Amino acid sequence: MVRWEPGTPERLQRAALELFATRGYEQTTATEIARSVGLTERTFFRHFTDKREVLFHGQHVLREAFLTGVESAPADASPIDVVACALRSASAFFTDERRPHSRTRQSVIDRNPALQERESHKLGSLAAAIAESLRARGVDELSATLAAKTGMIVFGTAFTLWIGEGEERSLADIADEVLRKLLELVGRTPPAGS
Repeated sequence: MVRWEPGTPERLQRAALELFATRGYEQTTATEIARSVGLTERTFFRHFTDKREVLFHGQHVLREAFLTGVESAPADASPIDVVACALRSASAFFTDERRPHSRTRQSVIDRNPALQERESHKLGSLAAAIAESLRARGVDELSATLAAKTGMIVFGTAFTLWIGEGEERSLADIADEVLRKLLELVGRTPPAGS
């Protein structure tokens, strides 16, 4: 067995995603994931609590990208303008090179209700973190909650379009377009830079 090789979590993630996509999530075990890259089940569980977490590892990086965008927004920005900054910041995480991985990951999630629930929980947690950051900027509770949840709707919609077959635009461009469309629907001018 190969041991203590650098990048073990990433190797396990790649192997798991490939196995989930070809064999199915339910049909794949943590042991099979570990063995496919020459590791033991014990090594797998040193890095992940269960096979589901392989798909959600790194969520903290995305959270930080959103919060960095909130922090970088001008002090006088409206809550929705702050959310637009957060969306642009998080979009940088999703490069063109990540698109094939994201497509495969989403196809695995779409075929499993428990994974869909976990993904929904992730988006809810991101919205809560953004709302908390907005409140720290002095935004009232209701406005912070609405802006943050709206941001997650925009993000989810933009992400779905971004992973669509044949799509080549950046996630940032798509998120700007989705937010612009939403603001048009409610009769508001889009934020500067959108």
